[in-house]
Amino acid sequence: MRLTMVGHSTVLIEAGQTRLLTDPYFGAFGHIAYARVHPPSATRDEIGRLDGVLVSHAHWDHTDRRFFKGLAPEVTVLVPSLTSLLMRLNGIKSPTRVHPWQSLRVADAVVTAVPAAHFARTVGWVVQVEDACVYFAGDTFHRPFMAEIGRRFPIDVALMPVTTYRIPMTMGERTAVRAARDLGAATIIPIHLAVQPRSPLLRTRQTPKGFERRLRDAGLRTRVVHLAEGASWEVSRRLATAV
Repeated sequence: MRLTMVGHSTVLIEAGQTRLLTDPYFGAFGHIAYARVHPPSATRDEIGRLDGVLVSHAHWDHTDRRFFKGLAPEVTVLVPSLTSLLMRLNGIKSPTRVHPWQSLRVADAVVTAVPAAHFARTVGWVVQVEDACVYFAGDTFHRPFMAEIGRRFPIDVALMPVTTYRIPMTMGERTAVRAARDLGAATIIPIHLAVQPRSPLLRTRQTPKGFERRLRDAGLRTRVVHLAEGASWEVSRRLATAV
């Protein structure tokens, strides 16, 4: 399995002939209140063929309307239950609604929706292909369900937020350490890093490096890998290697 950071929470997951994309967002400007500080490594058209798209929730930086409008009709787009109308408004033609703990097969991958907690109807995703297992958290806070995710799945890599803003929108450094302990993932790749509040008053000094220091202070040996836009990480036989 190969993970490529397109940018923010958009990650390309490839395993054999299977190609999945998480939370597509290709906008360069951002939002009236949030600036995009790192552009994506690929355009909408450069992503290429996909088997599936995994959407955690309907917020603007996780659902790219122009991308969905141009998506081939045979691509499976998985969305949280009870969001199909909103997702259609965001350009998704035929969303497949999934409940937490429900599993579906997309090409050669088994994709399971797992609980998440955010200011929207949301889920996380676990992707399993052969002996590789990746957890994509989306935007979530730490909650007790993470221990259950860790019990149910042998997670090799967790793609998850580890920093937050002055008004918390996701896990921050401290709560991400608790999540790391609960999940038991061998490697954590931070996501949700390409957007920040335009107002300096709403920013924090939290960084993936700060999260890593807190992990070590907590006695956890979880590996933290920061993937810049366009960089990849390979998962094979329960081992993770940089490329």
